[in-house]
Amino acid sequence: MSTTDAGAPAITLTEAELDRHVTHAPTRGLLSGTGLPTDTGLLTFSPLRTHGLRTLADAADGPFRVADELRDRLVIGELLHPAGMRRESVLLDGGTGELTTAYLFGRPRPRPFAPSLATLLRFSAVTEELAGLRGRFASLAGRYGPKTVAEATRRLLSLFEEGAGGEVPAYWKAAALIRPLSLAAGPGTTSGLTLDVPARLLDQEFGHGRVARFEEVDFPATLTHEPTRRFLRETGLPEEAVLFHADTDVPLPTLREYFCDEHTGDYPVDELPAHADHLIRLGHLVEDNSLVLDGRTGAVLTFSEPEATLYPLNTDVSTLAFTLWLLHHERTIDEHLGHELTTEAYDHLAAAMIHALSAVDPTATLPTTAWHYWTETFQDEAGGVL
Repeated sequence: MSTTDAGAPAITLTEAELDRHVTHAPTRGLLSGTGLPTDTGLLTFSPLRTHGLRTLADAADGPFRVADELRDRLVIGELLHPAGMRRESVLLDGGTGELTTAYLFGRPRPRPFAPSLATLLRFSAVTEELAGLRGRFASLAGRYGPKTVAEATRRLLSLFEEGAGGEVPAYWKAAALIRPLSLAAGPGTTSGLTLDVPARLLDQEFGHGRVARFEEVDFPATLTHEPTRRFLRETGLPEEAVLFHADTDVPLPTLREYFCDEHTGDYPVDELPAHADHLIRLGHLVEDNSLVLDGRTGAVLTFSEPEATLYPLNTDVSTLAFTLWLLHHERTIDEHLGHELTTEAYDHLAAAMIHALSAVDPTATLPTTAWHYWTETFQDEAGGVL
């Protein structure tokens, strides 16, 4: 095995290393010629460098755990799921050149991934082009909104269908349908927040009259962050969304007012954060989590009542609104597909959702974020959030 240091390191195999493991001629030619990149934005082939060619039976600690027809599949890489998610291995059929994915524990159950290594590399490359709005997606740079999302999805799905003979594997379908959603709102050039979220985006998604917009009388004196006040007045938040219920019956209370005045005796006041007078409660999430914003900075957090702990949630109310839109829109997409993504590829869907959110709001990836409500709940298949 050899690697090259010029540009992106490539992993190549000798004819002797390929030996009887890979008989598919185009695959042998690629592996012994141009080779594979160590990493792309979506997957890594570093296990191939570390371990060489391994069969699934060897990698899964014994052939007795692997079905006979799968024993000779070759483990050549891993999907780069977001931090905290288990890594799924990429498997190669040395006779046909086809790629599947599987988790190397329990009884591996491979899922279709790509018809060939060359196609896999093309799929990965065009997905990265979307992320950078370059190449075949360069014309979308600077454009945002539902029409841009639809166009990006159409282009990406078309490229996948062309390369997969019309049968797009679930991983790539999730990528095509979910990753472009990060283009729904543009950067906050006028709002003073992270995103410029058009009010009509929420109205169209949740229904007219189901988006709460606040008046000045609704704001406590400690809400001094003007871009946040303006967003809540002009754009607003859905009254009810997946996991979230807004406080709309009374003026927005501070966290201290909420527990001292409205829910007297329901919670030990001495366990509230020291700056509870500056935390404005917007509503609640499931599992006893108050959704609050810091009135001085506009940062959005969760206050876990059982733990008496604050956790970062979103950069500001614009990315909170985007997250609630993202969750609702994903459900609309999956219902249209007959729940194909949630039943066949929940982990791939969760990874795509985390990527779409992280593309506009880095809160989950900050070194100061030890726990993040959205990324945890996206991965909760048993909870049925997605």
